[in-house]
Amino acid sequence: MRMTIPVAKVLAALLTDREAPRYGLDLMRLTGLASGTLYPVLHRLQAAGWLAADWEEVDPVAAGRPARRYYRLTAEGVRAARLALAELRALASDGPTPRGGAAPTGAPAW
Repeated sequence: MRMTIPVAKVLAALLTDREAPRYGLDLMRLTGLASGTLYPVLHRLQAAGWLAADWEEVDPVAAGRPARRYYRLTAEGVRAARLALAELRALASDGPTPRGGAAPTGAPAW
């Protein structure tokens, strides 16, 4: 899996509360990503086996909205996401020191 900033944002959002069902609009709000960026990331994660997706069982008329597709990390996805984000944080903390200052501290805000 190629780790990009959008992928890292989606993984971090999904890891914040692994038990919470997440749907597209929810993930867009959490990550700040537009749908044209989010959905290709979700498809890539699903193709890699890191993400499972299921349609909500709801009557759209009674709910007053279309059924949502809920996404959750698989066990492999949780393991891989934690490892990938830890590697990114390590790289960020080992990055170049800004001119005239100390290296930045803390984890990046994905």
